Amino acid sequence: MTNINIQKRNRIVEDHLWCIDAVMKENAALIKAAHLDRDDVYQQLSLRLIRAVEGFDPRKGILAQHIFAQLKYELLNCKSAYRTTGITGAPAHFRGSNVISFEAAKEQYEMRQALTAA
Repeated sequence: MTNINIQKRNRIVEDHLWCIDAVMKENAALIKAAHLDRDDVYQQLSLRLIRAVEGFDPRKGILAQHIFAQLKYELLNCKSAYRTTGITGAPAHFRGSNVISFEAAKEQYEMRQALTAA
């Protein structure tokens, strides 16, 4: 469906929003186990739905099958570690045990400032 106008694309996307609900329902255990935010997953799948409709070639199959394949692939990307942790490339010794509160970090900063000023 390359070269379709935006209004037609949007109508097709709206008609296939149920696919997102179906994929999320089918994979509810995965979403919960990966501690993914359902709203974030829905947003990612919505974007993928739009791209799936835009990139669909009717000569290669059925639209609904294409959409489901694309949404399932995107869901696998949602559970990637870099999307769920928020911090990438942190040294191994930093992960987990070195989390401190903002107040403690501020206190340490102020102590360092006082020591360097003295």
